[in-house]
Amino acid sequence: MSHSGGREPAVSLGLLDATMVGIGAMIGAGIFVLTGLAVDISGPAAIIAFALNGGVTTFTALSYAELAAAIPRNGGGYAYVREVFSAPVAFVMGWTRWFTYMIAGSLYALGFASNFVEFGHIYGYALPGPPVLYALGAVVTLVALNALSTEASGRGETAITLLKIAILGVFVAFGLTAADAGEFDPLFTEGPLSVLPAMGLTFIAFQGYDLIATVTEEVENPQVNIPRAILLSVAVTVVVYLFVVFVAIGTLGADGLAGAGETAIAQAAEGFMPTFPILGTGAALIAFGAVFSTISALNAVVIGSSRVAFAMGRERQLPARLGRFHHRYGTPLVAILASAVVMLVAVLVVPIRIVGNLASLFSLLGFIIVNYALIRLRRRQPNLQRPFEVPLYPVTPVLGIVCNVLLGLFIDPFTWALAIGWLVVGGGVYLLLSRRDDVGPAGPPEIQDPEPIEPAEGADD
Repeated sequence: MSHSGGREPAVSLGLLDATMVGIGAMIGAGIFVLTGLAVDISGPAAIIAFALNGGVTTFTALSYAELAAAIPRNGGGYAYVREVFSAPVAFVMGWTRWFTYMIAGSLYALGFASNFVEFGHIYGYALPGPPVLYALGAVVTLVALNALSTEASGRGETAITLLKIAILGVFVAFGLTAADAGEFDPLFTEGPLSVLPAMGLTFIAFQGYDLIATVTEEVENPQVNIPRAILLSVAVTVVVYLFVVFVAIGTLGADGLAGAGETAIAQAAEGFMPTFPILGTGAALIAFGAVFSTISALNAVVIGSSRVAFAMGRERQLPARLGRFHHRYGTPLVAILASAVVMLVAVLVVPIRIVGNLASLFSLLGFIIVNYALIRLRRRQPNLQRPFEVPLYPVTPVLGIVCNVLLGLFIDPFTWALAIGWLVVGGGVYLLLSRRDDVGPAGPPEIQDPEPIEPAEGADD
């Protein structure tokens, strides 16, 4: 019997699988639907917004990489904050990250449904029933897959993510031959400051690498592979985004992209991509890619949200049954089901635009706390073994904090009010659960480096 009840997590994911969890979550529907909207705000300088967001993301990704190597536990940011802050602060971090991942799941599910229906329309098929039914079906299917096997869900994530990268690669390969660099002259048609709101809009497309850290205990050699997977996923995503945005602006032009809005990438593809066997037009290929992008992103947040709930249950900050792996399947079954319930309810009743803003705000707040957790852990445990260390410390985590604070200032006051309301609800939940026998506020013991094993007396040399 393990300390978490049931059985220990199965170590079934390799470096490629872990990397694909991050890429799968980041390269979701965002790049397909946000490019045109960003160009509408900042013109050709939208490509600068994507590049700067990549830099902002990298600061926090480096902090995640060091913390993951030093604290190899499921739960991601929650596990790190739990180690260096008081129990209430750790609960707030876990509460908001769990909420963020679950709500992101509802966004991805609805995004899958709309793209799936659009994909059918391209071929002249009117799919029966409302799109929300396809969203619910996607959640149920992926929850079942994750409940039965972490290995299966991880391998599926890898296959789907590789497929969508290949589709975007085809888009870029044809687009580079048709793109006109002159479309970027002048670059700042809407003024240099227009880049900032465009960054705020597109930052959500750079979230997801943190999900890798939520499955740390299920990855082979996590102290090496988790940092590598985090940094690889960010690097690949930023490169893919910059190429896609360059091709889109260089082929359709800033005005054309701004007018296309959420269908900008598909309309750009129509202008230069050939007709493909079976799939048909370039727009059909992009729609096909969007379907797989949303599915892989949904699968990634099903994985991540359940592991945050599992970590909180194991630390007795949520009911203990959430912190157990199923004795047969080797998955955090109860945590997966609890996360699924919230996703399904959100698909049915939550205003998506408002919740999307909330998810972005909570992510920014979470990233601020993670960067500070790195600084505090360095001060409290300077001799802790760190297989990976953030370069240019403390400049890097400080820049991560400052940049995330600045982006948070561009989120509207109504969203801030809703966030405070959700935190108040979390405070009530914490106080209620802390009085129960199976939930307690005590923090975990300080991390210690492993002690060398001494040979038994009289043992052979």
